[in-house]
Amino acid sequence: MVRRPARKSAPKSTRAAVPAAARDAGQPANDRDKIIAALLGLLGEKPIEQIGFSEIAERAGVSLAQLRGEFGSTLAIVAAFLKDIDRAVLGADLSDMAEEPPRERLFDVLMRRLEALGTQREAVRSLIRSASRNPPLALALNRFSVRSQQWMLTAAGIKASGPRGMLRAQGLALMFSSVLRTWVRDDDPGLARTMAALDRALARGQRFAGLLDDLFAVPSRICRLRGRGRRRWRSEDSEDSAIA
Repeated sequence: MVRRPARKSAPKSTRAAVPAAARDAGQPANDRDKIIAALLGLLGEKPIEQIGFSEIAERAGVSLAQLRGEFGSTLAIVAAFLKDIDRAVLGADLSDMAEEPPRERLFDVLMRRLEALGTQREAVRSLIRSASRNPPLALALNRFSVRSQQWMLTAAGIKASGPRGMLRAQGLALMFSSVLRTWVRDDDPGLARTMAALDRALARGQRFAGLLDDLFAVPSRICRLRGRGRRRWRSEDSEDSAIA
């Protein structure tokens, strides 16, 4: 069941934190951002295994020496892009989530992550397709995702350190990858299908987290979903509807 429409635009604090390479407006400010933007553009045209250094350098308008000075591999460029997405989410003002249950906070953080990914849907779709037929690439992307999800858990106020934290981050990485598969096909401006998929995935993840708490003999800190934070994502559209 669809919970609510998503906001049409990200909060200003989130959008302002997204690096130039992750936005469709403006020019990348330096060689690093130019290279990331070049790879993302190429990923929208062909799979990553068909993209070479010379092509990236030419698209970015930098020399091979400059490219080598910034990155040692194509995967390093992907990792840098994902790090920028992490920073975009972490740089947003998340103080209004403090009183929400953990599951609701995590929903909000992951929605912000999807907003930060913004216009890079074709690049993400390309990476998903390549990973499905390239196990080493899939393992590398999973490693990057686990690292990112440790930060997302931390941003949501959920412990991400120690053995249990690592298991949570791995579980969240797998869960988010399934949501991304819905997101890349979701042509609804309100992202209704994506939010429904995220809601279902978090419900499954909550049960998984509860099981881990039992295994580690600590009280479960996952609370029942109350839906308070979700109003944040529907408020703008509700206002628009009222005006219309």
